[in-house]
Amino acid sequence: MYAPHKRTARRATWSLRVGLVALGLTLTAVPATAFAGTAPASVAAHRQEAAVTGLDDPAKKDIAMQLVSSAENSTLDWKAQYGYIEDIGDGRGYTAGVIGFCSGTHDMLGLVELYTRREPDNVLAGYLPALREVDGTDSHDGLDPGFPDAWKTAAQDPAFRQAQDDERDRVYFDPAVGRAKSDGLGTLGQFIYYDAIVMHGDGGDSTSFGSIRQRALARAATPAQGGDEVACLDAFLDARVWAMEQEEAHSDTSRVDTAQRVFLRNGNLNLDPPLDWQVYGDSFHIG
Repeated sequence: MYAPHKRTARRATWSLRVGLVALGLTLTAVPATAFAGTAPASVAAHRQEAAVTGLDDPAKKDIAMQLVSSAENSTLDWKAQYGYIEDIGDGRGYTAGVIGFCSGTHDMLGLVELYTRREPDNVLAGYLPALREVDGTDSHDGLDPGFPDAWKTAAQDPAFRQAQDDERDRVYFDPAVGRAKSDGLGTLGQFIYYDAIVMHGDGGDSTSFGSIRQRALARAATPAQGGDEVACLDAFLDARVWAMEQEEAHSDTSRVDTAQRVFLRNGNLNLDPPLDWQVYGDSFHIG
């Protein structure tokens, strides 16, 4: 139902917004070099903890959202993205909102339909016919010039922000976490699956999330199959890099190479702070 490639990453085009306080943790973007030398916990300890925690933990879910936002928006402040909208020239029409819903890949249409079921008189409801027409294309027909301003207005409505969260979870977060759990993966593995499905979608072509997973399974068994978790995730990241390199818009693989791979090599299978990583050359820290 959804396009196999959801969208491309939004490169570092905004200033970093810092000082996010969420769930009682102070989470601030600072240079990773300032924390060099922090000793990672043992792999064994993380494996034990991962058995009882995961991205269902609200604090870990918030970390996952910040990690994705660092790659998609060049900031940890993912909650500031509900009103974001632009055409980034990736062939998917408008990209907008907290996870980059696209007018060309069905998920934006699904979101506005959900919002309209909940709030029938909303400012985006009148654009539903146009969204149905452009679905699957990069066209703006029927959307310009008013749709971007209407989106920003809708983003001030708590009901629209809730709809964005709910659709993000239904389409991307819950399927990814569920699949990772069935594969016996802990918190880091759940995040790795989530980030992949956000970028690649769960369609049927060779570079979709499902195909990336199958390519990885050809090399390493999952923990649920008796395999080693680190080897399994390493194989998945190799397959993910291959998939990214097949499309010019995804060819910068730093969100894997200098972020997810760093956590894996540090043995941080439970995705515990402090976390230090780089995306597109920008350094981030969660402590």
